[in-house]
Amino acid sequence: MKIKRNIHLLYAIAFLQGMVFYAPVASLYRQVRGLTLGQIALVESISFVISLAMELPWGIVADRIGYKKTMIAGCGIYALSKLVFWRADSFMDFFWERVLLSAAIAALSGVDESILYLSCPDDESQRVFGRWGAFSTAGLLVSSGAFALFMAEDYALAALATLAAYGLAAALTLLLTEVRPPERERREPVRAFFRLLGGTLRQRRFLLLVVCWAMYGVVLSTVCTWLNQNQYLRCGMSGRAIGWVYIAVSVVSLSGTFSQRFTDKMGRARSAMGAVALAGLACLALTLTRSAALSVGCILLMEGSYAIIGPLASQVWNRQVTGADRATQLSIYAVLDEAVSAGGTLVLGRAADVSLDTAFLLSAGICLLCAAAVAAFCRRFFQ
Repeated sequence: MKIKRNIHLLYAIAFLQGMVFYAPVASLYRQVRGLTLGQIALVESISFVISLAMELPWGIVADRIGYKKTMIAGCGIYALSKLVFWRADSFMDFFWERVLLSAAIAALSGVDESILYLSCPDDESQRVFGRWGAFSTAGLLVSSGAFALFMAEDYALAALATLAAYGLAAALTLLLTEVRPPERERREPVRAFFRLLGGTLRQRRFLLLVVCWAMYGVVLSTVCTWLNQNQYLRCGMSGRAIGWVYIAVSVVSLSGTFSQRFTDKMGRARSAMGAVALAGLACLALTLTRSAALSVGCILLMEGSYAIIGPLASQVWNRQVTGADRATQLSIYAVLDEAVSAGGTLVLGRAADVSLDTAFLLSAGICLLCAAAVAAFCRRFFQ
């Protein structure tokens, strides 16, 4: 049975969790509170490692206790992490904030997507994933506008507003309807898990795609969330201007609503390869320019291409799941993703401590290598 109510609720939750009011200055916020770029990358990398450790246990638990209860727990912990962030003013405070955030991400990983996928017809899933991402971006757009207008000089207020939005999102999870996988006969869970793990590890070409996508994601996250703000500063942009740019980036990210229409027209495999290659070229351009306009254009290009291709990737991942333990199998993919992300984030952070240009150049090489790998080995998954 397909449940539209779940889809609408998850749209609302995505909108509220997209309202990260401090996002335009997320890196600068941490630097003002005493962290260096290298420490930011270190905490981020530790976060990936913790998520990695929690990912599979949460996936197994979600398939046993139900997706609704897991969503309630995950969103509740998410809100708690924002409370800690609001009060954080040292490395250890931000460390504990990331511990909570990692637990929330691990809990929600695969569960929110599973609820969406199981609540709509399969041929509608890419469109639903696209709208879901667009609602998250819309929340970010609203919060970025509020930051630029009212909070540009008050980072603490931006963090407090974010806490309020996440608290409301956690409350909405109580209204979800449980979506159960098909009934299956009772079996010993450990044996079932290792059987599933063995089958998943035999999907070598698909796992290569997961690795490539993880590396691409590391570059997008590092460049478009952390390093872009320092690039803007060295181009002479003010804090208020950075806030308005964040709004423009958020508007471009709404293009995810056109994901299915675009990829059907351009070709799914071509779209995937093109998005990764464009990110590499944009990072290369960032090493060469000190122009604010060109720098903003590169970030817009990266965010827009990812918004278009992200829903397609979510559909591809979900279609690879063949058994009833959907959250567990998606968690196995996420473990590999997070292992790559942990190492990649740390490496790019260390490169940024050397210089921004070193980090951008390394990011460009990673994306171009991943685009070549997608073209050579992974085309069939995007057909």
